[in-house]
Amino acid sequence: MAKAHSYSSSSIDTNSGFCSETKIYHSLRPNAPLPTETTPLSVTDHVFSLLLQQPSPSLETTTSASALIDAATRQCISYSELVLRVNSLAASLQDQIGLAKGDSAFILSPNSVHVPILHLCLFSIGVIVSPSNPTSSKPEISRQIELSKPVIAFATSDTAHKVPSLRYRTIFLDSPEFESMSTSQIGRFRRLNILQSEPAAILFSSGTTGKTKGVVLTHRNIISMLAVAQAGRPVRSTPAVGLCTVPCFHVYGFIYCVRAMSLGDSMVSMQRFDLRLMLRAIQEFRVTHLALAPPVAVAMVKDCDVLNGYDLSSLEVVASGGAPLADSVIKRLTKRLPNLHVVQAYGLTESTGGVTRTIGPKECQILGSAGRLIPNCQAKIVNPDTASDLPPFKIGEFWVRGPCIMKAYVGDEEATAAVLDSEGWLRSGDLCYFDSEGYLFYVDRIKELIKYKGYQVAPAELEHLLHSHPDIVDAAVIPYPDEEAGQVPVAFVVRRLESTIDESQIMNFVAKQVAPHKKIRLVSFVDSLPRNAPGKVLRKELIKLALSNTASKL
Repeated sequence: MAKAHSYSSSSIDTNSGFCSETKIYHSLRPNAPLPTETTPLSVTDHVFSLLLQQPSPSLETTTSASALIDAATRQCISYSELVLRVNSLAASLQDQIGLAKGDSAFILSPNSVHVPILHLCLFSIGVIVSPSNPTSSKPEISRQIELSKPVIAFATSDTAHKVPSLRYRTIFLDSPEFESMSTSQIGRFRRLNILQSEPAAILFSSGTTGKTKGVVLTHRNIISMLAVAQAGRPVRSTPAVGLCTVPCFHVYGFIYCVRAMSLGDSMVSMQRFDLRLMLRAIQEFRVTHLALAPPVAVAMVKDCDVLNGYDLSSLEVVASGGAPLADSVIKRLTKRLPNLHVVQAYGLTESTGGVTRTIGPKECQILGSAGRLIPNCQAKIVNPDTASDLPPFKIGEFWVRGPCIMKAYVGDEEATAAVLDSEGWLRSGDLCYFDSEGYLFYVDRIKELIKYKGYQVAPAELEHLLHSHPDIVDAAVIPYPDEEAGQVPVAFVVRRLESTIDESQIMNFVAKQVAPHKKIRLVSFVDSLPRNAPGKVLRKELIKLALSNTASKL
């Protein structure tokens, strides 16, 4: 993989980072030091080594500083206890279960204090972490298990029934057994040599074609993101307290948890989102950093009376990710909390999370921007029609490369080759542009994914289900704008002649087979779908029709 060039060269604009010779955008931030690539190092070993390097003695693992806090139960796990639990669980899984380096573990659980401990434990013994949305349906889980090929599952008493039988059994995270495995001193953790190039996680993404894919992230990918966090960390007199409302199966929440522990921050977790519980936790635990998806920000500004009942003065930063956050929401939020900085970022599962982000008061004031390139990364804006590289203010597909770029889509060389070239460039499928100061602005997506509350919904998957219904002749699914969710899936359906199937029957038919965020929210019946000569549905025509059809419920 190509190394980042210094932007001191005369051909590189020090304002935008754009090189007039290579047409590559370079990060305007200083490079973040990384461990030697060939040094054996797991994510967990790196996290624990970073903890010992923290400037404040209160953050060392030998102290009682809180690492993890449960917002609902108020359970606190100190950093010293965190290390003991990780090592104890690792020993238990090695000795009692027989987990070995290279195995894969499927995780089906909402956020809890147990999940970060489990992730660090699995990293430390070379077992690949494969988390899934606990609301996924059995068919969706079957597809994910087919990709990640786990030998063991970790679930809760509410989700375990969805998991099929694997080589080893399913362990309940909310059971006395898991607690015992995490706290008992039986057995001895056997440390392993884990290469940074080896897989650390398989996260699930719809990719660019709409079919569920397993994104292979290496220990190096995650370590590179921790290096970025360390390099951009401001000097603090007291440790930060983060509240993660984002699910840990999503790359945003997944990396946020590891990042928080590497910085020695306290992290508050919520099993399910509840606005009042979140506000109470901010007040009670003096939360300084709040990680959320745009719908949560919308909920915060919708009812000012709710906010007025809580002391939110500790809040310094709200980090929004998963989907763009409307400028109007940012303005209303900062008007209500004037000392607050709203951080936005742009990233993909395939890039191990955010590759651009806003940092500090000045950058956060650039409304509409997803920030500047993170250290160690390069980008290109490519004309999707001519493949030419574009200068600032020209819209094209965003390409990125750096140490955070995924290894591959598991078991899918064709899909990998479609988005990752021989020079390490990842094609995002998204239309963006850089301005003259190196800020990225997201415009639209080339790929046809719907973003519902930050989740990716593949129209092709929903269309496949619709086509399987005997009363449906043809169908297409499009995104429709929604203030709270961002976008919702809307279906255009051609019914079989003489069929009397209605909207609610179609929505129920789909709802029974998919996770809640994939439900079709509206149905419009049409005589035929607009298609081009080769037969491809013209989705843009349907979107225009939906937006212009103000007389109907669409």
